[in-house]
Order: sequence, then C-alpha cells, then structure tokens
Amino acid sequence: MSGALLVAGTTSDAGKSTIVAGLCRLLARKGIRVAPFKAQNMSNNSAVTVEGGEIGRAQAMQARAAGLEPSVRFNPVLLKPGGDRTSQLVVKGRVEGTVAAGDYFRHRDMLARVVADELASLRDEFDVVICEGAGSPAEINLRATDLANMGLARAANLPVIVVGDIDRGGVLAHFFGTVAVLEPDDQRLVAGFVVNKFRGDPTLLTPGLDQLERLSGRPTYGVVPYDDGLWLDAEDSLSVQAHRIVGIPEQARGTDTLRVAAVRLPRISNSTDVEALACEPGVVVRWVTDVADLADADVVVLPGSKATVADLAWLRDRGLADGVLAHAAAGRAVVGVCGGFQMLCGSVDDPVESGRGRVEGLGLLDADVVFAAEKTLRHWTTPLRGYEIHHGQVTRSAEESWLGIGLRRGAVYGTHWHGLFDNDEVRRQWLVDAAAAAGRHGFVVADDVDVAGRRDAQLDAMADLLVEHLDVDALLDLVDGGAPARPVISSRLDGV
Repeated sequence: MSGALLVAGTTSDAGKSTIVAGLCRLLARKGIRVAPFKAQNMSNNSAVTVEGGEIGRAQAMQARAAGLEPSVRFNPVLLKPGGDRTSQLVVKGRVEGTVAAGDYFRHRDMLARVVADELASLRDEFDVVICEGAGSPAEINLRATDLANMGLARAANLPVIVVGDIDRGGVLAHFFGTVAVLEPDDQRLVAGFVVNKFRGDPTLLTPGLDQLERLSGRPTYGVVPYDDGLWLDAEDSLSVQAHRIVGIPEQARGTDTLRVAAVRLPRISNSTDVEALACEPGVVVRWVTDVADLADADVVVLPGSKATVADLAWLRDRGLADGVLAHAAAGRAVVGVCGGFQMLCGSVDDPVESGRGRVEGLGLLDADVVFAAEKTLRHWTTPLRGYEIHHGQVTRSAEESWLGIGLRRGAVYGTHWHGLFDNDEVRRQWLVDAAAAAGRHGFVVADDVDVAGRRDAQLDAMADLLVEHLDVDALLDLVDGGAPARPVISSRLDGV
C-alpha cells in the first residue's frame, strides 16, 4: 500500500485545491504515480468522469495535474447545495437522493465505508495519494460526521498539513487555533503548516513562524507566494463575487474591448464556464448582480444553476430579467448555459428540483423544458469537448440548432454543454459574432489562445511555485513515514 497525505485548510478557499493540484503535478513530473482524493466535497462546480459519473471540478483538475482522466474514485461523495437548506447527495458519481443537514448523520456510516474502500483502493494502485480536506478541520461542531478532515485522517492514519491564506490576515492565529481546538488524537496527526498567498518579504514573516513553532511544536513547511496568474478552475463560491473581474484582462488586439456581464446567480453552478472567455485578449468578464451592470455590457451570460426555478425568480425580483430582455431586444448577445439556457426558454416544468411544476421562462427562445427524474450525465470528446449535467430536457423547440448541441435565435444562444467555450474555434467564432451584434467592429479575436494549454500551464506554474517555496522532501517524508511525534496543545476547551 502506498503512502498518503491530507492537505487541510484553516478556512474554505485557503488554497487546498491548488496546493493538492501542484503536488500532483510535481510528483507526476518526477515519474511518481500519484492520485488526488477528496472524500467528500460540497460544491456545485462539478465535472463528468470517464465512467459517466459526477465529481467536484477541483478533483477533475487535480486528476489532470496527475496525468489522469477524471474518475468517481477521486471524489466518492459530493454534496450539491440546493435552494432549501438541502443538498443533493451524489455517491460514486450517482445521485442517491436529497439530504438536509440534520439528516446527514444517519448516512455517515454508509458513506464512511464508501470513502474508506475508495481510498484503500487508490493506495493499492498508486505510489502516493494526495487527499484534500473540506472547509476546516476546526469545525468541531461537525466532527462526529466528518469524513474529509480529521475523520479521514484518523480512519486512515494520515499525516496532515494545514494550509492558511495569509492574504486574509490572522493566519498565525488560524494555524495555532486550528490545532488547539482539536482533540488530542486528532492533534497528533497534524504535522505542520503551509502559508499560502503571501505578498512581500518572507523574512518579515520568519519571526512569527519561529514563534508559532515554539508554541505549537510544529514547523511551517513553506511560504507560497501570491500569484494572481493562478485563477483558472476556481472551485469555491468565494472566488465568484459580484463585481469581481474574472482573471486578468489582456490588452485588446484591436481597437475595441468586449464587455461581458456574467450574472452571479445565488445558486450558481459550474461558474468556470466563463473562464475561457476571460482568457481572450480584449474580453473583460465581470460577475454582476445588479441590473445597472447590464447597461454597458456587450454580452450577457446566464450560467448554470443548481436551482433553476428559484434563480429565475431571483432574476425577476432583482429586475435582472427585464435587463436581460432589454439587452436581447437591442440585438446584443445573450448566452445561457445549462440552467441559464433553461431560463431563456418559454417555460420550465420542474417537478424534480423545486417541485414548482410549470413556470414561465424569459421567452427569448421558443422552446420548452421539462425536468426528468434521471439526471443526464455525459462526457463528450468528439468532435467537440464538453460535458452535460442536468435534469432539464428540451421537449419542444421552434428554434434553429446551434452547433448541434444547443438552440439559437439571432444573437440569443443556449446550450446544456459545460466547457463549450474551451473549444478554441467555437469560442473565437462566437466572440466574432457577439462583437458584431454589439457593434464592436474594432474587436479582433486572437488566433493563438489555447485554453487547454493555459490550464496545463497554470498547473505547471503551481508545481514550480511549490518546488521553489515548499520543503517537498519533508512532505514526502510524511507520505512515507506518517505523522511525526508532535506535542498536544492544551486548550481551555478541554473537557467541554
């Protein structure tokens, strides 16, 4: 059986996913057979696997880093939050039902067996398994049902490193407090820390790290610098904030810039679909939540949603529905992906997610959608690459086909395909058409942007950062030898 390591975090969005991806890529470059693993993920950003199942998008990205196709083995339990304090439970890629937070405890034993079996299988097959935690191990109120943090570490005797985002402030207290609130048997598995997203002179941080080691008995294995070039495949919803520009806009090749307003739905899913547009020079993509933000947009994107009917109602309540209709009436481009596509249709009949039955859509596409009980999961590779994850099915359409995988009326487009704009030729032609519809005749599409290549380049860049700034040999010693003896930090919570 191979060695394994758990990468936990002080908070959500601390950088666990990218650290795991970087470790997978640097180990794969060394010729080490490595696999990622996240026992349980809670995310609406998902991907379809080679088995036709569903996993968190971050684990698909980590598989790519390791040189592997995405598999349900890498994320056996996925929770997809809905709109009513419940989550869709996906086990080994397939929907098993809907659970509320209070009901989750009764599923714990079954899910723990699934997790243990998958991790053991991966450790038998690969030299190294890099596991990613979920949220923070300091969420001690959830410890009894924990499958992804210290519950996994204890069950599989995994050494743990804790990653903290220093850009948020308070990282030293986060490190110490994370360990201190854990029960002693959990603490013993925490080997040390990794500082992530550091800006400035690392020598200024050294005294604090030295004192942290004296207080906690645990070293810091590295200080990874902030790199704003690492933005593709962001999984956490914290990365999808209103008014935030996606990526780093590049200088336009022509005289016009194309402005894209991507609506930040409350229950947004697969937000990464707009990243390919943001890779293009002269295209500025911004997340928006106010109708005023649509006024100067050349393109409006309605992304996927885990709760189409609820988010459609939100569009209307915010006045955004009227803004989208006005934008389309002006002849400018609107594109809907998956749930966003369904909103553009004449009606949505949903007895599955919301139970609302038939509701009126925006009517920009003369088509009707009915939700099926069985979720469609498809992974496409030829002639175009993309994947589908949806309950909604188009049951009637009077519109022309768009690329054979969607519908189109003038400058209004809709498709169930995620990742469509990762196809370079499709994206380029669509941008040319969208710019023309907006009257941006000075916009020039680039002919040298390779989105798949950029994703790989970012994985290599992350691996390079870790090689330079992380004590990789010490981490490999943890993988081979397990957690070294570390002191237990006494806490005033003892006995509580």
